[in-house]
Amino acid sequence: MLFFALVDLVFPADCAGCDRPGEGLICARCRAVLAELRPVAARPTPAPPGLPGCVAVGSYDGALRDWLLAYKERGAHRLAVPLGAALARAVTAAVGDPRQPVALVAIPSTFAAARQRHGDHMARMTRHAVRQIRATGRPAVLVPALRACPKADSSHLDAAARARAAASAFRVRSRSAGRLATVQRAGAAVVLVDDIVTTGATLAAAADVLARAGVRVCAAATIAATVRRFVGTSHLLRVSESAR
Repeated sequence: MLFFALVDLVFPADCAGCDRPGEGLICARCRAVLAELRPVAARPTPAPPGLPGCVAVGSYDGALRDWLLAYKERGAHRLAVPLGAALARAVTAAVGDPRQPVALVAIPSTFAAARQRHGDHMARMTRHAVRQIRATGRPAVLVPALRACPKADSSHLDAAARARAAASAFRVRSRSAGRLATVQRAGAAVVLVDDIVTTGATLAAAADVLARAGVRVCAAATIAATVRRFVGTSHLLRVSESAR
């Protein structure tokens, strides 16, 4: 991290959110906008069976979309810190009791995706979210209880096709799932975390796989929600104009 900070000082990048030249991956104004976003309930219509209650930080457009794409697809790994802080707020909003411990299960990347992106982007972001949550005094842990099976690109699929693809997308890591069940019995809320919720099929499938392993997911938290698939989402904050 120190190396990248020094690189930014010498060769500052353009802001991924507003394209301001030489401001680093996220400029001070965009960082403030991201920090001010407050999570809200987000639920696709129709919602797939078994989808837990979901909270998103904002709508998948504008600067928030740009930050996620830069982080996920263009190797801007340093954005994991501010995005992880936003994810921590979503987790906090998803779990009602501010004193309840949380156990986060990140939706995993496939081996091929992780290799292409030089690591599992959700695991990296969630580790930062865990640190942020712990800094508030709340116990938090990341439990890698799921393994992603190889799959085809689903970006072009409709809701029904996504649900069919998601149904076989995950396997349980037995030892980690056992640990997850233990911390849940001790009082922790199990929260699924992902970057974007679109149809909800991925989160519903992951919750189902965990339920069959004896773990009940209480909520889901994401960075963004795809607006066109949601009703009543005008209250999801659009960050594009406020960031620019």
